[in-house]
Amino acid sequence: MIDHVELFLTRAPHALRTTLCVAIFFSLLAIFLPRFISRAFHALESRLSRLAERRTLVVIAVFFIIPSVRLALLPQLRVPVPGIHDEYSYLLLGDTLAHGRLANPPHPMWMSFETFHVNWSPTYSSKYPPGQGAVLALGQLLGHPWIGVVLSVAAMGAAILWMLQAWLPARWALLGAALAALKFGIASYWMNSYWGGAVAATGGALVLGAMPRIIRSARTRDALLLGLGIAILANARPYEGLLLSTPVAGWFLWWLAGKTNSPATLRIRIVRVFVPLAIVLLLTAGFIGYYNWRLTGNAFLFPHTLNTQTYQTTGLFLWNHAKEPIQYNNDQFEDFYNGWEREDYRNTWPDVWKVTAEKLTRSSSTYFWWGALLLLPGLPFVFFDRKMRLPIFIFLLGTAGFLVLIWSMPHYAAALTCIAFLLLVRSIRHLRTIHLRGRPLGLALSWAVIFLLATEVAFSVQSHVCDHLDWACKGDPSRAAIAKKLANTPGQHLIMVRYREDHNLHDEWVYNGAEIDTAKVLWARELDAEQNARLFAYFKGRQIWLVTPDSDNTYLQPYTPPRPAPVN
Repeated sequence: MIDHVELFLTRAPHALRTTLCVAIFFSLLAIFLPRFISRAFHALESRLSRLAERRTLVVIAVFFIIPSVRLALLPQLRVPVPGIHDEYSYLLLGDTLAHGRLANPPHPMWMSFETFHVNWSPTYSSKYPPGQGAVLALGQLLGHPWIGVVLSVAAMGAAILWMLQAWLPARWALLGAALAALKFGIASYWMNSYWGGAVAATGGALVLGAMPRIIRSARTRDALLLGLGIAILANARPYEGLLLSTPVAGWFLWWLAGKTNSPATLRIRIVRVFVPLAIVLLLTAGFIGYYNWRLTGNAFLFPHTLNTQTYQTTGLFLWNHAKEPIQYNNDQFEDFYNGWEREDYRNTWPDVWKVTAEKLTRSSSTYFWWGALLLLPGLPFVFFDRKMRLPIFIFLLGTAGFLVLIWSMPHYAAALTCIAFLLLVRSIRHLRTIHLRGRPLGLALSWAVIFLLATEVAFSVQSHVCDHLDWACKGDPSRAAIAKKLANTPGQHLIMVRYREDHNLHDEWVYNGAEIDTAKVLWARELDAEQNARLFAYFKGRQIWLVTPDSDNTYLQPYTPPRPAPVN
């Protein structure tokens, strides 16, 4: 037995060993100091319960506390620098919206500026839905795109609290919102990058918070919030939003038909709820069609679909097979689309297990923490809770939809965030009912769960760790430093980016904003001599520079053509 314990202590992850030690410590307190534990914890909980009963006040407080705490920690966690392909595409979308338009005109020199996740014809625009871009545009208008990210996370925390108040007693709703704020509001790539899931999570919370209120009260306000939540999902994560909204739509129609226990008459249901909701949904559908038409020229062709048709040869779902390779205009696209994407998933069972394990590993670190393992004794009871049947069904449906995708990051499932914390809090409630010979063992373990999350976040801040997925929120500051230097240099500048053959295809430097011709600093891809000459002639008034990220990503020099390859 001792040998097995020693083996566990040497081979188990450090975080798991820490979780076990903390659980043992809190359990010992419950066993040997049961009265002290009960009095201390209940005294603190009673104060928080009185605060939680002021429902509107705590929703407002959560909205302001999240950004206040994050801004106070700027010395430890700096303003994020973009680094992922997707982030730059979202920033282009935000810049476009901040300029008061949905799309930009195509550019005659587009081939030199061609970059990932951006459409170049019939318009120069991001491939993504406008939800996250709207948040970044708001931040840009307020001074910096990241301000919009901070506000979106604050709105998410407030929306999750509002949603939980419809499903749980007030104090438990506050606990769930506090856990979500700790998990996503400080050391998470949702807060510390430009491509997180706060917008979609807000939409999901509005949908699942409005529906129970509609059944109880049939108020127009809740119908409008339900429509707003659906609109946000449709313009942030439409596929995942559809998976969440479909069961809710069935629930709504069941209520509208009078099949639920509701005091509202049919006339009230139609006038106060159905009509306002229908108006919001019609406006949403009209906006999506108009957005598609402005970006792609077709109201039914989504920008993401256009980009997929133009560039991608791999499928969307696990059962899709790759199409014939496409010839691209530069080596980086060739390596990314015809190389890495096709090699990373080849429609074999080992590939299915590999990408599934990757999704589960990344998502578990994003939505949960090691201390949540202590909730396992209470989790089975949640499945026997009749009130949780629909949330569990939606969660399982959304998870299945997430797992059948080939490419997926944790924020793809962001619409389910409020349900995840609803189930966590219900598990805590059931855990607290566990006693060991009258000792409040479950009560102590429930506080251990909270303590472990708080200490995990504190250690991340102390270590300047922006997320457990460190690569997801740590861009290279070299590019930003060069851009800042030239921004303070007289004249207009054109930076040619030269890559080596062994270039890291995930480290892209060629990105620009909505304004190309009038931008002070432009980044262009070095192509063949003929295309480069056309580019230089078009921008003949600019000073032309060269950067070589693969050899020295901080050195900027006047442009010189590449040396011709030696003749054998």
